[in-house]
Amino acid sequence: MTRTIYLAGGCFWGCQKYFDLLSGVVETEVGYANGPTENPSYEQVKHHAGHAETVRVVYDTDVLPLRALLEAYFRVIDPVSVNRQGEDEGVQYRTGIYYTDEADLPVCRAALDALAKSYDKPLAVELMKLQNFYSAEEYHQKYLEKNPHGYCHIKFD
Repeated sequence: MTRTIYLAGGCFWGCQKYFDLLSGVVETEVGYANGPTENPSYEQVKHHAGHAETVRVVYDTDVLPLRALLEAYFRVIDPVSVNRQGEDEGVQYRTGIYYTDEADLPVCRAALDALAKSYDKPLAVELMKLQNFYSAEEYHQKYLEKNPHGYCHIKFD
């Protein structure tokens, strides 16, 4: 069965590539989530329109359960960093788990509670229902496939 979750982990270029490499991920799309502006442009988002750069992740629960997907997500973010991942800084680079199905909430909460035990600072990862998601411009989709030497805060070895 396929399910969908929205994950914000800083710059969405590297996050999308990372999720695309996970066995069980069926499809990804980058966009802008949970901000006040309807259908924002990248220019608006980068000037602090309030949206988070986010990846829509469609995954096969038989191959990759939500808990395992979240654990993979936690490996590539700094969960205590506020509005910053790598060299990218601003509200659009915040971390967040945005769900659409209430049944996902207990799994997400339990994963965050387990993660919090590894840190002596509070987690900065938002956990909330998806309010909105607007697809990013085409040149952002699969950006690191089109630009293999493009900047990324995630290290691929």
